[in-house]
Amino acid sequence: MSRSLINTEVKPFTATAYHNGDFVSVSEADLKGKWSVVFFYPADFTFVCPTELGDLADNYAELQQRGVEVYSVSTDTHFTHKAWHDSSDTIGKIQYPMIGDPTGQITRNFEVMIEEDGLAERGTFVIDPEGKIQIVEINAGGIGRDAGELLRKIKAAQYVAANPGEVCPAKWKEGEETLAPSLDLVGKI
Repeated sequence: MSRSLINTEVKPFTATAYHNGDFVSVSEADLKGKWSVVFFYPADFTFVCPTELGDLADNYAELQQRGVEVYSVSTDTHFTHKAWHDSSDTIGKIQYPMIGDPTGQITRNFEVMIEEDGLAERGTFVIDPEGKIQIVEINAGGIGRDAGELLRKIKAAQYVAANPGEVCPAKWKEGEETLAPSLDLVGKI
């Protein structure tokens, strides 16, 4: 990435997603007013990708309880997403929108396009209700992501947003102590 996307607004886009048996339109406006995860992956019908998307599906109910919507995105079409959903038990349990980005516009907006391959990097973006990116994580192609760790980070982001003046230390889990940055803490941690 040429610059940090943290605290930047999601750029405009319009796309078609496969969602719960239908093709639906999705735009950047759908990411506002709630917490959102935009989860890029290289391609349907591959190896690591279904393990990640299945892990997200297994954690989707808890994400929904926290007011978080998930959008998976690859440069495949929404038709391909439907075919994959219909043919794979792992992908068949997905209830979140699967966005098709065959032009690569969304993938480029989030700066995760592998230009020479026309595929997305494994990029995860957590967006706050104002439409600003709060978390960015990008993994190499052979390294799968963990929805449990993503959920922990989302809880921290939501806590910090709801509690100005407090921050969450490393490995923070919901209910644990946070920090209030001050001169008194300098050199004490």
